[in-house]
Amino acid sequence: MRGSARLSIVAVLLAVTFASPTYSATVTPTDAVKRHVVVRAAPSAQSAQLDKLNPGDQADVLDSVPHWFKVQLSNGVVGFVNKGWVTEAAPSPAPTVGGGGPTPTTTPVASSGAALAPLIAASQPPVSWWFVFKFNAVAFPNCGGPTQQCPFGGEVKTNVSFSQQFAYATSASPTLQQGTGCVGDTDADPVGATFGELYNGTFHYVVWNDQFYGDPQLGGCPPPPTPPFCKAPWAHSKGMIAWNDAGDGLIMQVTTPSWPAAGSATSPRQSDGNTLGCIQGDNNIKYSQDFFALQLTHDDLLKVLAALQNASVPTDPANPQIVSNGGPADVQTAVSALGTQSASHVATTATLSTGVQLISKPSALRVPPWQMVSALLGGVPLRTATWWSSSKIPTTTATTVVGCWDSSLGAPGGVEVATSGQWQGQSLNLKGGGSDGNHAKIGVSTAGTHHYAIFGDMNQEGALSGNSTQCAAHQNGRGGLFFVIDDATLSSSISGLIQGSTAPQ
Repeated sequence: MRGSARLSIVAVLLAVTFASPTYSATVTPTDAVKRHVVVRAAPSAQSAQLDKLNPGDQADVLDSVPHWFKVQLSNGVVGFVNKGWVTEAAPSPAPTVGGGGPTPTTTPVASSGAALAPLIAASQPPVSWWFVFKFNAVAFPNCGGPTQQCPFGGEVKTNVSFSQQFAYATSASPTLQQGTGCVGDTDADPVGATFGELYNGTFHYVVWNDQFYGDPQLGGCPPPPTPPFCKAPWAHSKGMIAWNDAGDGLIMQVTTPSWPAAGSATSPRQSDGNTLGCIQGDNNIKYSQDFFALQLTHDDLLKVLAALQNASVPTDPANPQIVSNGGPADVQTAVSALGTQSASHVATTATLSTGVQLISKPSALRVPPWQMVSALLGGVPLRTATWWSSSKIPTTTATTVVGCWDSSLGAPGGVEVATSGQWQGQSLNLKGGGSDGNHAKIGVSTAGTHHYAIFGDMNQEGALSGNSTQCAAHQNGRGGLFFVIDDATLSSSISGLIQGSTAPQ
């Protein structure tokens, strides 16, 4: 979101009058915040942006509602600002004749956290990261209560098998917990609140997806329906990054085809909706999916952009529906290089400011993707759950011969393929296909001194050994990203989710 990097924002709630009560307040982001405060048309992170409250601006507060202040800006615009981004001064009586009133004191409301950080909900402070696992339509059908909504466009599809029930974990609370409502539909869930912040803001952004289903249509990718996705050597990767003028932002990795497909309400999707669950094409809400959001600094953003380019993610810097370039010059240069197919044969690794490790597989490195991740993490054994449907890679051990390999990676550890898991006593299918299929791509380490939780783009499909054509088939011949968090609580919680039957060796 564009704005100054100064750190204080002052809002005057009511003008001081001679003999009537008044109270004043300050609107002051925490020291980590380097952005303006968005003024929205309604008290919701999904509501349209009307204006912004820049550092040093003043506004009158007209009302206080749950989680929001209704304010009037100096230019007359009336809208709402989220209390989570501000601190409020305690009320003070007006000065009386012959004497001044008491000096107001400042009492913090909710801490805003860092600029453009992932949101759990519009009413809660941001976090460094969150992870969401959306269940399949057989195990946890529908939304578990509320009906679907389409705040970012589209129509609710009737008579369609779907699930938008979910579990989530955050940097503040890394144990998986059950969410409420339809994930992606409201500002009270992590996906809906975070995407709403981006979509209704004025940020720079890049959206990429190998399955846009023709809206937008990318050069080099066949139009639907034969086939409706970008083939190798394009990456098997989906997500969105957004950043402000300073280059600070966030990434949201997704596994859902055809969502998101537009980065801003000012450049909406042309022929379909842009709300999870409200897309006429197949965005796979009947299958399990996962979502991961992570806060980024300027330096982090550059590392992510380099990883995206190395992986050959499908996007188009010339299309404002999915790319809005801007911010620091080095960021703009990196964004301009996207949308091309990389010739790299080298997997890259980077450690981000949050301690999260980023791994990028290039398409020309024709190796089994999760064995590659194991090797780059020092040969640690993994348990994975991905779309496991055709050209299946079996469970491997540390002694399994992997002929489709690059010696520069080192030796991989064993990689178990989870075929079932469980949540709250309900069994979950973790194979591909059917209404109970799993399209999430997650993994955990199963031994060693580290406790890894891994969120990826890629399936356990391809070949362990064979000739050059066989080694290039399926996921071996595509690129993608992996985010690795070393957190014992998170790893244990995800391990429990995917604990069950295992594919044979």
